[in-house]
Amino acid sequence: MEKIDLKKELKYLYSPSAKKVEIVDVPCFKFIMIDGKIEPGKTPETSREFQDAIDALYGASYTIKFMSKLREMNPIDYTVMALEGLWWTDSVYFDINKKDEWKWTMMIMQPDHITGEIYEEALTIALQQLKAKKDNPAISRIRFESFHEGISMQIMHIGPYSEEPRTIEKMMAFAQENGYTSCGKHHEIYLGDPRRAKPERLKTILRHPVEKRN
Repeated sequence: MEKIDLKKELKYLYSPSAKKVEIVDVPCFKFIMIDGKIEPGKTPETSREFQDAIDALYGASYTIKFMSKLREMNPIDYTVMALEGLWWTDSVYFDINKKDEWKWTMMIMQPDHITGEIYEEALTIALQQLKAKKDNPAISRIRFESFHEGISMQIMHIGPYSEEPRTIEKMMAFAQENGYTSCGKHHEIYLGDPRRAKPERLKTILRHPVEKRN
């Protein structure tokens, strides 16, 4: 059986330096995604809609993985990728402190060999499995599509999510010094599990699409 490890193959994108901001060219990848908004008075930790979305994405991703591994023709095993999130607000600048204005797209990358047909079959199975455990309406909102981020700056943030602003300031200073303008959504890639890791040890990749200033 063929085995692939996207984390190793894409090390330059998923294992950046924590000491300096780097410019990377992010290719087009396949993802399963869910969109949503943090409810007034809630945070990502207390939002039921947000937590249901994460459960649904992981449930679907592992179902897709096992379908790939167990298929009769050309079975392929692989490691499920990290959870990622795109964050933004309706204002021009994303304010990380205004949590009740946050909109989000949560997503998990899928290998190239996963097709729309495999996804649709896996989603049907995942929906049945999740309904057997609990009713999770988020599963019906998952979509499968390509996402191309292109030229971006990124850095590894180590520590609590509440301390991200200091790392974002470092990214903005890098952009200013090197003639770039941030032009896309705030992107977080979660390499640590806040339920298990101490806050000071959490690892989160921060990534922003950029373009050269004229």
